[in-house]
Amino acid sequence: MNAAAPLARCLAAGEAVLFPTDTLPALAARPASAALLWCLKQRPADKPLILMGADLSQLIDALGVSWQQPWIEQAQRGWPGAVTLVLPIAGALTNHLNPGGTTLGLRVPACEPARELLRLSGPLATTSANRSGEPPATTAAEAARQFPTLSLLEPLPWPAGSGQASTVLAWRGLEQDSGSGSAWTVLRPGAAAASAAGGA
Repeated sequence: MNAAAPLARCLAAGEAVLFPTDTLPALAARPASAALLWCLKQRPADKPLILMGADLSQLIDALGVSWQQPWIEQAQRGWPGAVTLVLPIAGALTNHLNPGGTTLGLRVPACEPARELLRLSGPLATTSANRSGEPPATTAAEAARQFPTLSLLEPLPWPAGSGQASTVLAWRGLEQDSGSGSAWTVLRPGAAAASAAGGA
């Protein structure tokens, strides 16, 4: 049996779960159950969540919008990996993860157990595994201490992540690119090397 199948069933039942990524452990739920994550983290509602997928095609299919070529090129450079792309995408998934917002953060992790789960579950609403204002968990044990009632992806131990949050790049638009700057802006420096972030 696929090792991720039990956790995928928990997610399908509307539960929140914990799993490893290449950066920090993730607290996750299906997008329709994303409100759980704000509640569990005691997180301000104006802080959006990230949609994580198994690969680029899964995210494109889930969002159901036309992707601009520069978005695809940046995703192909940074994914799988520690790069989160913030794109001007609206629709049901954005409403679940960023209520009232007009952008959505997206990522494909370079962690095979996480991607195996995401292939079964579909894209998930994710955030770091910590209470709001507290340091993020860096191991399964730390994540479980903060959220002892949640199921964890097995087997343990998890593959080690970088311990650093992903680099966040936001699309500014081609009209912003005068030749002297980038159409992307760095919202958060993070684990990705500049080359993986397209030099942005």
